[in-house]
Amino acid sequence: MGAAIRRAAGTDRETVAELLDRAFRDDPVSVWVLSGGQRRHEAHRPLMEAFLDIVLAAGRVDLMADGSAAALWLSVPDGGPRDDDGSVGRLVTAVDPGNERIGILGRLTGEAHPKRAHEYLWFIAVDPARQGEGLGTELLRTALAHGDREGVPAYLEASSSRSRDLYRRLGFTVVEPLITLPDGPVIWPMWREPRP
Repeated sequence: MGAAIRRAAGTDRETVAELLDRAFRDDPVSVWVLSGGQRRHEAHRPLMEAFLDIVLAAGRVDLMADGSAAALWLSVPDGGPRDDDGSVGRLVTAVDPGNERIGILGRLTGEAHPKRAHEYLWFIAVDPARQGEGLGTELLRTALAHGDREGVPAYLEASSSRSRDLYRRLGFTVVEPLITLPDGPVIWPMWREPRP
């Protein structure tokens, strides 16, 4: 495919936030976290912006030059993800005060998160009008090739069977146990060792 990919900057925040909002509004985990149509409509974009701000500050966003797809990555050290001062939890909870499901999701994914150093694909978003064109695969292949050269594994949580199957084709394997949200969907933790 050979699409142009670049690292997003703060000036790309609006483009990436809009993309995340469109791509994840009907995602099973988003629907569960922000149950209720009006609530999801009002809180979804601010929630995506909160996640994006965390990654813009502490990670990297790979962006298709035309804004059609983005991947949000965080480097996780040995011992697992850290939020020593609780700022991530406070930021995300502030978006939707009183939403216990945000805390439940954070706790369950945190418990499942590997303790080895790795690159964490927090989100990958493709414009719904462009899904099925291979844009997500292109973004991932580029990042995974870099991880392979550096000898760094990758981790993610697949929120649908469709995305799980895509990640399997790219060398990820499901890590047990699966994350089952109370009265909600299943999330598949997935790991990929670097390839020589």
